[in-house]
Amino acid sequence: MDKAFEKRKKVVYDLLCDELYVPMKFKELAMLLQVPKEQRKELKEVLKSLEEEGKIHQTKKGKYRKGEAKHLTGVYQAHQRGFGFVAVEGEETDIFVGEDDTNGAFNGDTVEVAITKEPDGKRREGKIIRVVSRGVTRLVGLYQMKQGKNYGFVIPDNQRFIQDIFIPEEKSKGAVDGHKVVVELTFYGEPGRKPEGKIVEIIGHVNDPGTDIMSIVKGYDLPVEFPEKVLNQAERTAKPVSEADMAGRKDIRDWQMVTIDGEDAKDLDDAVSVTKEGESYILGVHIADVANYVQENSALDREAYERGTSVCLVDRVIPMLPHTLSNGICSLNAGEDRLALSCIMRIDGKGLVVDHEIAETVIHVDERMSYTSVRKILADKDEEEIGRYRNLVPMFERMQELSALLRKRRQKRGSIDFDFPETKMMLDEQGKPVDIKPYERNVATKIIEDFMLLANETVAEDYYWQELPFVYRTHEAPDDEKIRALATFINNFGYSMHIGANEVRPKEVQKLLAKVEGSPEEALISRLALRSMKQARYTPDNSGHFGLAAGYYTHFTSPIRRYPDLQIHRIIKDSLRGRMDGEKTEHYRKILPEVTKHASEMERRADEAERETIKLKKVEYMEEHLGEVYEGVISSITKWGMYIELPNTIEGLVHVANMTDDHYEYYESRYEMAGIHKGKVFKLGQRISVRVTGADRLMRTIDFEIADEGEMGDGEE
Repeated sequence: MDKAFEKRKKVVYDLLCDELYVPMKFKELAMLLQVPKEQRKELKEVLKSLEEEGKIHQTKKGKYRKGEAKHLTGVYQAHQRGFGFVAVEGEETDIFVGEDDTNGAFNGDTVEVAITKEPDGKRREGKIIRVVSRGVTRLVGLYQMKQGKNYGFVIPDNQRFIQDIFIPEEKSKGAVDGHKVVVELTFYGEPGRKPEGKIVEIIGHVNDPGTDIMSIVKGYDLPVEFPEKVLNQAERTAKPVSEADMAGRKDIRDWQMVTIDGEDAKDLDDAVSVTKEGESYILGVHIADVANYVQENSALDREAYERGTSVCLVDRVIPMLPHTLSNGICSLNAGEDRLALSCIMRIDGKGLVVDHEIAETVIHVDERMSYTSVRKILADKDEEEIGRYRNLVPMFERMQELSALLRKRRQKRGSIDFDFPETKMMLDEQGKPVDIKPYERNVATKIIEDFMLLANETVAEDYYWQELPFVYRTHEAPDDEKIRALATFINNFGYSMHIGANEVRPKEVQKLLAKVEGSPEEALISRLALRSMKQARYTPDNSGHFGLAAGYYTHFTSPIRRYPDLQIHRIIKDSLRGRMDGEKTEHYRKILPEVTKHASEMERRADEAERETIKLKKVEYMEEHLGEVYEGVISSITKWGMYIELPNTIEGLVHVANMTDDHYEYYESRYEMAGIHKGKVFKLGQRISVRVTGADRLMRTIDFEIADEGEMGDGEE
């Protein structure tokens, strides 16, 4: 920087430091300093430089004053309406940034933000001073050519990116109108000039089968193909189990055991066995010993770490490990010897684990069972199915007994069971949705759920008391504010909740869910209770699991699909083999903070991509049902309208602009929409008939309007 500029900075800064100085706007400052109009641009530069150094800051009214505005660094999250929020690590609340204060930041950028307003009890406000680093270098979107022009634009799929990307013809890679493309940003835009980019990949035409899902895959930057090096390593690793592999392991191949999964599951990573000795149950949860095949820091391991988790989309699974391993040697296929890590628990008549052993084992699964088949045996008493699996039926009956015991015990301590139906989607060969319905839990899914929960708890508690570095699955207590808002709301329905001095106990949430069970407002209150909860995450520090009311919890049971489980298996094996010396302990202590942080982020990415693909297929399904009438439940109310959920889990919006029989006001404290002239009130949880009026695949929205009760019947009940 030249000396003259620095000199001017000093003059301006000295003026602002003068005790007689009164905060002024730019124009006033320019007049006071007698800066002619043609030099005012330079004064702006001087002020900007001082601001970036944190020596001065602008107030909300645009006046310059001495002293540092509080500067924080965080990640910018844009909103499709132009404003956004900066999330700062370690801080509870984020910072609101108005549309005029974003300073060219894109969604996902790491930014420096100056606090401009800290009102009591309300969200802080700020302005972005500078972009520290760009979070996004590539976007997925729809290419549109400008007729007769030598350029086009990409409209981003992600609605948080509100500007189109300008594409010069020579950088279009031959894309035509309607192509879904991946664009690499070459310029991030400035006032009066759009961002620019070049097309690096053409995914396919918007109407081609599979393009829609692939666009989401690319949009979330999900790796699809495995590098050659990784595939080769997987091939070399996937050798049949030999005598040498079994050496030193507990041989339990003669134990009766099964896998129980969905019909279409291919990566079977857990097998279960149950026997009875007197009043005690011996439950074995046997998990594929993936760590035996995926060595730390190998190409396979690094790839699995990057992916963090398998991603289950509506039409495909993107695995964490190559199929050679996940569906081959690591999968606990029936009739084959397999290496496992087993948690074998002795459980008394009250459902309490009185003894346990964690061991490296060799197992031999007798039968690959499906949830449907076990349900037929236990719930439907299907004679054909019982006859087919006659020798296994006594074990299934023991499993059912034990599962009921464990569930009862969990309930007693206050574990919360949110029983929301997940979406089950049927697609045809072209990837078009032909049916959507809730995926219901049954007796078999609950058995596996109960057994896995117990194994996860048992392993977590064991390693906690050994004081070894470990990966926990933690779930913090909800925010006091959110719980109090929930308590206030349920009062409207005549329910109450006891909140202690500092926090709510899970038992209170559980009691509330039990009270509302079977009532008209059940779905609504359960949903609001769920929304008040925090997200579970992976961490090296154990702080317990609020939702399960568990002091110790981990993820031990899915190492084929989740990296934290694989990481845990390595720690367990090092411990079992006596290799956990000072050096090893230090190694894990060092790597686990980053491993857990990355795994939590990858899990969130996978969840979002999964939700996005389901949302897309729901919109596509509803395109075929325009004009039809359905009965649904009001699942959410906002100032712009009401969201209605149908029995098949599809949700759409009745926009307030389309509620034309009255002028409706939104009452936030009561979650109500009320007509001011006729007094008609819509409440959360209320049943309502709606007609489908629109389905927009690009925006992923479904629009409804209120229908008359008598119009039911041309949609689905």
